[in-house]
Amino acid sequence: MSGVRPAFPGARRQAVPAASRDWVGPVGKPRLPLQVRPEADVDLADWAGDNGATVTAWLVEHGAVLFRGFGVDLARFAGVARALAGAALPYLERSSPRSELAPGVYTSTEHPADQPIPLHNENSYQSQFPSRLVFCCVLSAERGGETPLADCRRVLDRIAPAVRRRFRERGVRYVRNYSEGIGLSWQEAFQESDRDRVRDYCRRHGITARWRPDGGLRTEQVRPAFAVHPATGEEVWFNHAAFFHVSSLGPALAAQLLAQFGEDGLPANAYYGDGAPIDGETLDGIRAAYAAETVAVPWRAGDVLLVDNLLVAHGRAPFAGPRRIVVSMAGALGHDQLPRLPDAGLGLERRTRAGAVEAR
Repeated sequence: MSGVRPAFPGARRQAVPAASRDWVGPVGKPRLPLQVRPEADVDLADWAGDNGATVTAWLVEHGAVLFRGFGVDLARFAGVARALAGAALPYLERSSPRSELAPGVYTSTEHPADQPIPLHNENSYQSQFPSRLVFCCVLSAERGGETPLADCRRVLDRIAPAVRRRFRERGVRYVRNYSEGIGLSWQEAFQESDRDRVRDYCRRHGITARWRPDGGLRTEQVRPAFAVHPATGEEVWFNHAAFFHVSSLGPALAAQLLAQFGEDGLPANAYYGDGAPIDGETLDGIRAAYAAETVAVPWRAGDVLLVDNLLVAHGRAPFAGPRRIVVSMAGALGHDQLPRLPDAGLGLERRTRAGAVEAR
C-alpha cells in the first residue's frame, strides 16, 4: 500500500484496519508536542485501540502528542478520547466554568477571549487528578487561541533551588471561597446541591471546609508542590501555586477584588502550606520558568492533542472570533499513589494526614 490518502471528491470516509503502526507516524523534528499524521485514511480511535503501547511510548517521551490530519469531529471525539486515554472522568471540585456536551466531554474553560489562561496542570490542587487530557479542535479561532504547553521537568530545572526547597518543605495551601457573588458557587464546583454530600466529599479528600453565614463555602487544602511520574520516575513541578495566587489576575483586577472582598474573601488564593504568603519575587521566578519553556500550539479543525498531565502544563492564549475546543480527562491518579523521592516532603505528609475539619 502506498500510504497516500486518495482524493475522490464526494467519497465517504472509510476506516482502514489499524493493523500496522506504519500507517501513522511522527513528522518533522521530535519536539513538544510530537506531531503525528496518518499516511492513509486511518480511523484514529481504531488505530489507537490497537496501538496503545506506541501511544504511551510517545507520550512518556515527549509529554504531549498532536494527532493532525485524522479529521476528528465532535461526534467522533468521545471514542477517540477513550481509545487514547481510557474511560472519561467527571469534572468535580471545579475551578472554572465548563459545559458538558456529552458524558465526559466538556468545553474548554469558558474564560473571556481577550484574557490568557496561565499554564497549569489540570486539577493538581486536588487529592486526585487526571493523568491524561485529550483536547480536540472543533473550530479554530480567527486569530490567536493557541494552547501553550510547557514541559514540567524543564520548568522545575529552572526554578531556583531555594524556592524548590521552601515548597518541598511546606507544600501549597489552596484557599477558596464559593459564593453566588463571584467565581463559582459550591453547587457548580462540586456538582452537588446537598451540603451533607459536599461535607463527605471534603472529608474524604483532605479538605477543610466551613460554611459561611451567607450560605457560601470556604475550603482549604494542602497539597505537594511536586510529583514523581509513575512511569519515568522523574520529578516534575506540579501545582497551582502561581495559577491560583491572586496576582495571576493582574494588578488592576487583583486590587479591585482585594478592595471588594478582602484577602479572606477572594474566590481563590495560594500560600505556602503553613499559611505563609508567597512573595512576589518567588511568583515572578515561577512564571519566568514557565515562560522560558512555553511552546504555543496553533489549532486546526480536526486536531487532537493528547497531554500527559504530570509531564506537561497547558494554558490558553487570547483569541478573536469563534473558537471551540473540547476536552476529556481520564486516568485518575492520587498524590498518595505516586512514587516518593527519599526524604521528600515528610513534614508536608504529616500536616496533610492531620485530616480535614468537618463542614458544619
